[in-house]
Amino acid sequence: MTSAAAGQQQAAPPPESREEAVFRGGVALVRIDAQVVDGRKLVAGLSREDFRILDEGTPQAIQYFGRDSEPLSLVILLDVSGSMKRQLEEITGVARRAMRVLGPSDQVAVVFFGREIRVAQEFTRDFDAAAGVIATALREKGVGAGTAINGALIATAKMAGASLANQPGRRAIVILTDNEGLNYRETDEATLQELFRADLVLNAIVTPKAKAPEPWRKGYSNPDFTPSDVFKLARETGGEVLRASKADESFQEMLERIRVRYSLHYHAPAGAAGETRKVVVELSDEARRRHPRATVRARSGYVVR
Repeated sequence: MTSAAAGQQQAAPPPESREEAVFRGGVALVRIDAQVVDGRKLVAGLSREDFRILDEGTPQAIQYFGRDSEPLSLVILLDVSGSMKRQLEEITGVARRAMRVLGPSDQVAVVFFGREIRVAQEFTRDFDAAAGVIATALREKGVGAGTAINGALIATAKMAGASLANQPGRRAIVILTDNEGLNYRETDEATLQELFRADLVLNAIVTPKAKAPEPWRKGYSNPDFTPSDVFKLARETGGEVLRASKADESFQEMLERIRVRYSLHYHAPAGAAGETRKVVVELSDEARRRHPRATVRARSGYVVR
């Protein structure tokens, strides 16, 4: 893995923003990556006191609060099926420029998928190298025909979880896809479990005509097959979906929006290993008065380790 630093130098984060305490006194911290929006506009300048966290309905004290100075580990997950040719061509030309928003402590991995996945670039801080790998996406022939989105997300989450074990910072996926295809024996619930385990926020750039499955489509006669729904998966992990009339512009915008988010950590309550616990992140009453139309995007749960 390349260790060359890339991007502009950033000032050292203030003491409140340092992530030295994912484990303190043997007590695990639950990591929440939150975005606050008013329509499409990002709401910046919020403080620890502006948030409230409920774990299974019980308020939690925020032990750590950080903003965009925190290191980011980002997986760029590219659907290389034939229907995505134009979008892949568009992001190739802007990949390096889009990554200028990333800092020297950030790192990127690139994964191609069709029926299977291929890790084309392991996590690196050499953004030129990552951009060069993205440029080869149109020539990728080794992942098979098809669009197995949930399978790709599950495999990517396991890869990222293993690669980033005990590393500090925020973790995210950007998937570029048309949201087409069926998942074979890989449900949304199983996919969310793996994304939660790896502390990954899923963000999606989709084609203009992409849409969530219609309610009637959920009643397939063969329960082994389920339609893709990156809209739901992004929502449940606290991410967002951008429709790409021009994938190059959306790719750059998405990286900028991912880089400007809030990190909220709290002591994990007692729970059985493997249990999934529900989390709600909301604005405090005072913050809600200042931003009455704001929406908080944050993951809906986590898996107890």
